Amino acid sequence: MKTTRRDNRLVVAPQTDIVSSMAASFRKELLDLIGEGGIELEIDLTGIRMIDSVGLGVFIALYNTLEKQGGRLLVSHAAENLYGLFKTMGLHRRFSVTIA
Repeated sequence: MKTTRRDNRLVVAPQTDIVSSMAASFRKELLDLIGEGGIELEIDLTGIRMIDSVGLGVFIALYNTLEKQGGRLLVSHAAENLYGLFKTMGLHRRFSVTIA
């Protein structure tokens, strides 16, 4: 996972597909990073081709946590199939999702 900061925005690039085998550790790392402050978290999906149901659960958990803290979740550079997945699930109405 590659992490950079831009002002109050934390940008995280997973570097691997977000599937059940890595989702728990990914979620924990992200929750540790956002702490308790109202941060804007951007997940950069460049190069990511697959997100399974457990991976989607990570995005939902992050969104819920950030919303309670006054933060925001953004998903950037999603492949078209992943954008379609977020849209089908209605998640694009909860947080911003942009296509690569």
